[in-house]
Amino acid sequence: MDDRTIRILEFDKILKKLSGQCASELGRELADELRPERELGRISRMLKETTDATDYVLRRGNPPLGGLHDIRSSLRRVEMGSILNPAELLHVADTLRAARNLKNYSSIATQKDSEETNYVGGLISSIESNKRLEDKIGLAIVSEEEISDSASSALSNIRRQIKDQQNSIKEKLNSMIRSSKYQKLMQESIVTMRGDRYVVPVKAEYRNDVPGLVHDSSASGATLFVEPMAVVDANNSIKQLRIKEQLEVERILAELTADIAEIVEPLKANMELFAAVDFAFAKAKLSLDLNCVCPKLNDEKRINIKKGRHPLLDSKTVVPINLWVGDRFNELIVTGPNTGGKTVTLKTLGIFTLMAQSGLHIPAAEGTELSVFNRIFADIGDEQSIEQSLSTFSSHMKNIVKILSEADDKSLILFDELGAGTDPTEGAALAMAILEKLHDIGAITAATTHYSELKVYALTTEGVENACCEFDVETLRPTYNLLIGVPGKSNAFAISRRLGLQEDVLEKAREFLSGEEIEFEDILLSIEKNRADSEKEKLQAQRYRLEIEELKKEHEEQKQKLSAQKDKLLREAREEARKLLLDTKQDVESMLEEMRQASREHDEVLRNKASEEVKARLRGSINGLEGAISESLFPKQGYIKPPENLKPGDTVLIVNLNQKGTVISTPDKDGEAIIQAGIMKINVHVTNLKIIDEQAAQTRKTGSGKIGMSKSMNISPQVDIRGTNVEEAIEVLGKFLDDAAIAGLSEVTIIHGKGTGMLRNGVHQYLKSNSHIKSYRLGKYGEGEAGVTIATMQ
Repeated sequence: MDDRTIRILEFDKILKKLSGQCASELGRELADELRPERELGRISRMLKETTDATDYVLRRGNPPLGGLHDIRSSLRRVEMGSILNPAELLHVADTLRAARNLKNYSSIATQKDSEETNYVGGLISSIESNKRLEDKIGLAIVSEEEISDSASSALSNIRRQIKDQQNSIKEKLNSMIRSSKYQKLMQESIVTMRGDRYVVPVKAEYRNDVPGLVHDSSASGATLFVEPMAVVDANNSIKQLRIKEQLEVERILAELTADIAEIVEPLKANMELFAAVDFAFAKAKLSLDLNCVCPKLNDEKRINIKKGRHPLLDSKTVVPINLWVGDRFNELIVTGPNTGGKTVTLKTLGIFTLMAQSGLHIPAAEGTELSVFNRIFADIGDEQSIEQSLSTFSSHMKNIVKILSEADDKSLILFDELGAGTDPTEGAALAMAILEKLHDIGAITAATTHYSELKVYALTTEGVENACCEFDVETLRPTYNLLIGVPGKSNAFAISRRLGLQEDVLEKAREFLSGEEIEFEDILLSIEKNRADSEKEKLQAQRYRLEIEELKKEHEEQKQKLSAQKDKLLREAREEARKLLLDTKQDVESMLEEMRQASREHDEVLRNKASEEVKARLRGSINGLEGAISESLFPKQGYIKPPENLKPGDTVLIVNLNQKGTVISTPDKDGEAIIQAGIMKINVHVTNLKIIDEQAAQTRKTGSGKIGMSKSMNISPQVDIRGTNVEEAIEVLGKFLDDAAIAGLSEVTIIHGKGTGMLRNGVHQYLKSNSHIKSYRLGKYGEGEAGVTIATMQ
């Protein structure tokens, strides 16, 4: 691919974006050198590299490439025998650390990942780390200008001696400047340094009073910086120690450089691997930023772009295009208004091909397919040259001549405004001849034009297809939608009318058009109208289909939910029935044991009494079991519409009690009605009532009457109030008599015991005033005698 095509299609801007995604200069070099390939297998491998890197980023996040340096120049110096400085050594340590971090990042892979088949995984696994040398350099070097005291014991000892000598000198000089003898001789009471030697500031007139060496003076000459003779030897000692320190530092740097020399070849290999890894991850990050996909490739000149977006346009505003060529036709003629998206369409096709053949993903939808071309030519934009005395037409024609001489059947050729810049008739003729030539060669060609002659050429020539960039006449704005198979209609008259051009001028303009031209424009108008109507019907059909699918999905979910609820209810019912049976079995066993115990008693009265109690309890347990099982087998009644216009005297059914009753008073504002049920008057909400005739059918249908009766039958004919005081006994007895009245018992037994007789008297006093009791008496022989009271119900 020549540089002109890369520049015209703005592929260099894509490379700049790619370079910006690189973490090191190593990767940026590869990005800047990237060029489209021609061999299908090579391109497929390059795309797989990008796909593998993208998978890595999606599964593990961004790679840890921080601290990666280009140390190739340092390694060359090592090979030449030079000693690396601290900054270079730190860069080597950072690079070794980056290698270790990258290998740890790769080790996060799941067991199903295969490093052998994943390109990036294979690269990372080949990188060599050396934590021993990394730690050794990190321990020895603090910064680019400082070696750590812990780099060696000798260096630590030397620096300790230097500090001791410095402290000794400071003490002597401080003692000197504070003494009364020398204090008046000092310009300032401070200790300073000149040329790595400690000195004191002495007034110039007292120079001879302070024996020592003068190292410097102030700008005015009033102050001399003197090194007293008392510290000359100590300063000389420090100088010697500094020399030893420097020699030890050089020895440490040489030792670390020698360690690097031992692994210089693996480090050089690491540099190549780092460059490839950084470059691969840069391609992956570019793919994710642009929301790209890996295109399918072929070498059969077949292109099918689905929802393609130009990578240099704002992804939030760009209109995706669908474009195909190379299957039924090899040439595509695109028409439409200026700024309508024709040029962007050409550039999208061209830059997609360049990106794919460079191993980059493209911003399009899944299923996009591109072909591999040997050459890509583009004649786009105004190439007018003043220096070469070339007009716009001449400049384009010079480029077209070059294209026609170099194009073959494996070329992709893009023309913007083919034949423009000259007489329209001649320009259209030249354009058709050029297209015919390229059609004969077998190249894939896409061209934009305003010429109606080219629309007719596309309609009448096999292997050539029309396309247009849609334009909304109402808003005078392009929609940027590409419509293949539809020639673009001239919108000059419509736009002029919308802008206010007078009708008589428009009519006059139409008179200058030939009949064929008018007929052709009318046909295009009809085609466009039919297409728009078809598009609306298609969109409506899609909406209906989506709604039907949504309703079907909801129906299936509801069906599954009901089925699950049904299974759950049946399972719970079976479990409840099983539990009831087990409980009843235990009760029966307990009762039988009590009967056997009673049979061993000699007191016939107690034996008969125990037998009656066991029978009553057994009957209650059986009735309770029947009612519970019935309730689990037959669901409770659902909502029953409350009766309207209830009036006193109406016969109703109290639903929750399954008892007949008579309305005494109509419902109040809260919906409560007073109902006479037997001898009881109770408040019942209207929603719990049903007119008796309506309820009869409902009761026969659902069997709820049987369930209600089984519930009311679960009443024992006797109550034991022994062990309670009179107040507690009256409360228990009142509830028992209400239940007995509802259940329709004719006689009940109240066990109160003999005792002092207080409880018996209290019970009798209560029975006299209770409306449920017709009469009562003490028990006879065999019934419990004075320990029980037998009451007859109303």
